[in-house]
Amino acid sequence: MKQFALPIRFGVATSGCLVAYFLILSLFDLHTNVFYSLFNGVITGFGIYEAIKYYKMEKQNSFDYGKGFTAGLVTGFVATFIFTLFFALYATEINIAFLQELTTVWFNDFKNFEGIVFFTVAIMGFVTSLVLTLSFMQLFKTSNNIRKKPISNRMGL
Repeated sequence: MKQFALPIRFGVATSGCLVAYFLILSLFDLHTNVFYSLFNGVITGFGIYEAIKYYKMEKQNSFDYGKGFTAGLVTGFVATFIFTLFFALYATEINIAFLQELTTVWFNDFKNFEGIVFFTVAIMGFVTSLVLTLSFMQLFKTSNNIRKKPISNRMGL
C-alpha cells in the first residue's frame, strides 16, 4: 500500500484542481461548453507527470517502467474517480438544472442523458490517464539503446 501513497496523493491533488477549474468555469457560466473541458487533459497530464517524476526521484535506482507506469495510472484513475463523483454530485444535487442546460446545448433526443454524461466523463478521464501515462513514461524510462563508452575510449586512448 505504501507504493500507492504518492500516486494517491497526487491523484487527490489533481482532482482538486479539476474541481476548482470546473467551479471557476461555472462562475462564468462556461461549464456547459464542452470545449473548455479539453483543459482537463492539461490538468490531468500535469498531475500524472509530476507523480511519475516524484516517484522516480523517490525510488532512484529501483525505478523501472512498470512502477512508473503504475504510479501515473493510479494518479490519473484516482483523479478521474474523484472528479466523476464530484461531477455526479454537482449535476444531481448542487445544480439540478445543469444537465438540462447541457442537453439543450448539445442533445435534445436523449431521455436518459444523465447516465451517458457520467459514463462519458469517467471514460474520458480514464483514457486520458492511460494515454498520458504511456506518453510520459517515454520521458522517464531508461534507454538500453545507448551504450556508454569507457572514459579511455572517449578520450582517444
